[in-house]
Amino acid sequence: MTQTTGTWTEAQQAEATTRGWAALTWRALGTSVQLVVTQPARLGAARDAVQGVLDRIDLAASRFRTDSELSRLNAAGGREQVASPLFRQALRVAIDAAAWTDGLVDPTVGASLLTAGYDRTYRLVERDGPAFTVGFQPAPGWQRIQLDDETGRVRIPAGVVVDLGATAKGLASDLAAEAAAAATGCGILLSLGGDVSVAGPVPAGGWPVRIADQADPDLPVQEDDAETVVLRSGGLATSGTLARRWRRGGSWMHHLIDPRTGAPSDSPWVTASVTAATCVLANAASTAAIILADSAPSWLQARGLPHRLVAADRRVVRGAGWPEPRPVQAFSRGARP
Repeated sequence: MTQTTGTWTEAQQAEATTRGWAALTWRALGTSVQLVVTQPARLGAARDAVQGVLDRIDLAASRFRTDSELSRLNAAGGREQVASPLFRQALRVAIDAAAWTDGLVDPTVGASLLTAGYDRTYRLVERDGPAFTVGFQPAPGWQRIQLDDETGRVRIPAGVVVDLGATAKGLASDLAAEAAAAATGCGILLSLGGDVSVAGPVPAGGWPVRIADQADPDLPVQEDDAETVVLRSGGLATSGTLARRWRRGGSWMHHLIDPRTGAPSDSPWVTASVTAATCVLANAASTAAIILADSAPSWLQARGLPHRLVAADRRVVRGAGWPEPRPVQAFSRGARP
């Protein structure tokens, strides 16, 4: 059993063993990695396959590595760059997500994240800093990214800063789960900091996934603050404002930027969980839900995406087939609109 925040507990490890599975937890991409396989003898091969994908994604799309392709693009001053196939895929996914959400999930919010203080990997972000000397500005817009899939070249105007945080982790989860399943031939569940993908043969009864709402993802989950659903295919993602937040000049900041204002989104929802055909689609939808605020339930419902939204006052809204809380309950994944 896995959860959308936190790391594996001893009880969860024991449950996986009881089911005949094997589980492993480590850190990569600045977050926790939780891997479960249905054949314990294949755990090592699955881990190698997962780590290989994560290493390549990190080198392509990390905003916190000066040698990444993304950092080189952001520092190019408007000059055209040659992009690897994986970096082009990550950019294309981000552009597609922006178009699908009508710009609610926009990769050109990088400058706003820097302004807000998210200028390094989250563990190194100063938790309480001085007030801003400049204000937020709306995102330049995903249409400013010029990507030529035929020539493999990409360009952004000088001053535009691209951040792939809303899509790259979900993409990494999808690609890594698929790679592990191909390498092992067994069932795979992979969670990257709460971005969950499943691949390979589905175990009897499906994959139980624990949804938790807590401020610190590294603390053990409180059982009265979690519910469990069953995932049979696709992916599940949770976006929220509780885990990655800090203060500047006495005001709370977080990493979910509203591209329309360039500021951290002002939303009644502290977490949004969505299941979809892929983890990257679920992640785009859950991020959009936070930014949409009160319009999120109808937006998700119209797209047939099962969802669970939690408000600051602990009110929970479920829809589009997300089950009411029970010890274990199944739902079918949402279809791509």
